[in-house]
Amino acid sequence: MFGRFERMVAGRYLRARRGERFASIIAVFSLVGIALGVATLIIVMSVMNGFKADLMGRILGLHGDLTVFGYGRPIEAYQNDVEAIRSVPGVKSVIPMAQGTVLVEAGRYSTGAEVQGVAQQDLRDWRALSSGVIAGSIDRFTGDDAVAIGTTMADRAGLTVGSPITLLSPDGQATPFGTMPRVKTYHVAVIFDANWNDYNSNIVLVPLPAAQKFLMLGNAVSLIQVSTNDPSNVQPTRQAIVQRLDDPRLRVLDWTQSANGFLDAVTVEQNVMFLILTLIILVAAFNVISSLIMMVKDKTRDIAVLRTLGASRGAIMRIFLMNGAFVGIVGTAAGSALGIAFALNIERIRQWLQSLTGTNLFNPEVYFLERLPAKLVWSQVGEVIAMSLVLSLLATLYPSWRAARTDPIEALRHE
Repeated sequence: MFGRFERMVAGRYLRARRGERFASIIAVFSLVGIALGVATLIIVMSVMNGFKADLMGRILGLHGDLTVFGYGRPIEAYQNDVEAIRSVPGVKSVIPMAQGTVLVEAGRYSTGAEVQGVAQQDLRDWRALSSGVIAGSIDRFTGDDAVAIGTTMADRAGLTVGSPITLLSPDGQATPFGTMPRVKTYHVAVIFDANWNDYNSNIVLVPLPAAQKFLMLGNAVSLIQVSTNDPSNVQPTRQAIVQRLDDPRLRVLDWTQSANGFLDAVTVEQNVMFLILTLIILVAAFNVISSLIMMVKDKTRDIAVLRTLGASRGAIMRIFLMNGAFVGIVGTAAGSALGIAFALNIERIRQWLQSLTGTNLFNPEVYFLERLPAKLVWSQVGEVIAMSLVLSLLATLYPSWRAARTDPIEALRHE
């Protein structure tokens, strides 16, 4: 498509001579703009993908893929329901759980929290928490006075293994003087790190029998948490559980229903960021147009001479197409390399900047995660590269067409 003659002339035009450097400087700025736009778009989309994947992994790991609960009441005789759910194909784990809202007090520290009653063996099998035990032992998570807390709560309250902690429940015994809240002192048996600040700071785990007693649930549980082998295809498992339980008083909710609003919000934000950052590439493409137009104006006499020597309009158009394509291709390649390298090493870069500036650039109390995630989706990277190349090449069409339409007689008449 591009002959040797056209490549040679295009190469000479890219190497600006003295007095012709202004158009080349604009072309360099266009190249840098395309590179920065592509790199920024790849980095931001990777971080958004990482946020989505990490948060969903934490949500599913800590809250399960399915939740079974009663309509406004606890689940009585839950053992039969647990066995029925475990017999459903595709179910990986089943955790009956007692839940309630409490006030936590430890010395001068007090905060609202959620107490979750979990059996010792279920906690041991709950990989999202058992793999993050940093102090204590799950073997000590038994009896009427043991609790497990997150590392954030332990740090704020100055608690260690064996420290006393008091739980106060607003649901208590009715007396002639009103409802008296239930108060009980426990001792920290386990400190865990769930890699999710919200869970580390607001959850207190209590052995299931002790939680049932404290929350006055009797032999009932608040809900049953279910994990599946394939969270991405949870609907068939949900339908099978509904049929197996066959109890209109129970409701089965999967993660696509409970977390759907969150997923939609992240997806909308991702799409908006993509559109906004695409404008950077679009602005750089307009710079390509302006630089080529200036080059065509500067090379009007050269174009006329080439036409009189026998160069066709198609050859002239291809020469300037090659100039614009060079800017777009090199800028896209440089931006892609920069964006991919940055996304693959973003946590190391954050740690380096954090140590250099002495500031916390990623507060886990704000962003819920302990590290800055990034996940490269190569199909998205390909879309960004293709979009950048298409915009860059489209930007070269009009200036190249204008160069090809130059009348050599009129151009040489004024020289």
